Amino acid sequence: MKLKPASISKVILAVILTGGITVRTGAQVITESNHAFTAKQAVEYAMKNSVQVKNALLDVQIQAQTNREITSAAFPQLNANSSATYNPNIAVQAFPNFIAMATYQVLQQEGVKKGNGDDIVPPADFGLIEAQFGTKYQASIGADLSQILFDGQVFVGLQARKTSMDWASKNVEVTEEMIKANVYKVYYQLVAGKTQIDLIDANITRLSKLQNDTRAMYENGFAEKLDVDKLSVQIANLETEKKRVQNDIAKGYVGLKLLMGMPIKDKLVLTDTLSDEQIKDGILEASTYNYSDRPEFEYAELGRKLNEFNIRRYKLSRIPTITLQGGYSKNAMRNKFDFFNRGDWFTFSNITLRISVPIFNGFAIQSRIDKAKLELQKTENQIQDLKLQIDNQVETAKLEFGTAIEAMDYQKTNMKLAEEVYEQTRKKFEAGLGSNTEITTAQTDLKTAQSNYINALYDAIVARIDFLKAIGKLD
Repeated sequence: MKLKPASISKVILAVILTGGITVRTGAQVITESNHAFTAKQAVEYAMKNSVQVKNALLDVQIQAQTNREITSAAFPQLNANSSATYNPNIAVQAFPNFIAMATYQVLQQEGVKKGNGDDIVPPADFGLIEAQFGTKYQASIGADLSQILFDGQVFVGLQARKTSMDWASKNVEVTEEMIKANVYKVYYQLVAGKTQIDLIDANITRLSKLQNDTRAMYENGFAEKLDVDKLSVQIANLETEKKRVQNDIAKGYVGLKLLMGMPIKDKLVLTDTLSDEQIKDGILEASTYNYSDRPEFEYAELGRKLNEFNIRRYKLSRIPTITLQGGYSKNAMRNKFDFFNRGDWFTFSNITLRISVPIFNGFAIQSRIDKAKLELQKTENQIQDLKLQIDNQVETAKLEFGTAIEAMDYQKTNMKLAEEVYEQTRKKFEAGLGSNTEITTAQTDLKTAQSNYINALYDAIVARIDFLKAIGKLD
């Protein structure tokens, strides 16, 4: 990331966008507060108030409720039920005329004859009897109880609860790490912005003194009015640049508040200072790293465990499930709706032990198992790729940090040299031994050296934070 001295607000915007911050507006009463924070205090504030962190913590609670839902499958399920039915037209049922058939059989057995003495011969078809069975009103009230005695999928779900909670909790750490890195970057970039203002002020002071000296020389006939006017133009340009940088820093404060989840109306004061020694401090001691130091790696490992649970869950769906069920109810039938008056209520109860043995389901279970195995293989590939990414990030961050430190030291030395050159050129000019062109060139070179130093300082800040994040030691 290449940072320009007058582009702090763009840097803040880039950090916010890459951090995935979501801004929500709504009717609310905003009260202004004052905050004076060190960098660590700013991070602590962000951990409590960042919307992303809050949502990650809510995901942990959501997972806890999901685990309760999974656990509930292992508990008895009790349901009460009641119903009332009105039959405007009772269904008619037709069945063979067994009454006529039985009557003919009795007549034949008793030897009954027709009036003319012939035997009584039953007809070939006795026809059907059509009758209504039931009542106009029916009512029922009862309860059902069921209990899973064994279900492989429920058993695995119970085993996976702790891993699921660890997975959700680790996501909080991943989110916190991202917010922490961004807050540190923006915080120290704003602190470094004060150095840029100080350098501009020093240049204004330097040129103002030179302008006064040049005006005195002009009044005594040793300089031209053009020399005085050129210095006035340079001072005006520096004043304009100072206002632009101050405006960028002000916007940077707004961006930092947004990252931290702080109301924009609040006043924020940064109390930490920054020096070259602070940027270099502790880096050599923190050069070693383990993959497990990175929360992203542990998050991926937990994802692999969950995939393994998924495979076991589908495999156990092949074995029988055993369920115990029971029901108890009271039923009543009436031709009038008078269930609350006298009348019989008939009891019905049952107890069922159900064993369900999967035999063939169109290869659906095997497809789920194969799919889960492929998902596991995909996760393992991602873990291996993450290791390569971490190695690459560490080596790249180490190289960039080393380069940034060298550039910062070099540009600081160069800036001091440019200051010395400027002072010597100014003395020559005031002694009448140098030209206005020389003093202008020396001032331009000094300003360029200062800009290069600020760029190198910004780069070193970002490189330090990226390196500590890469090795998982960003406190």
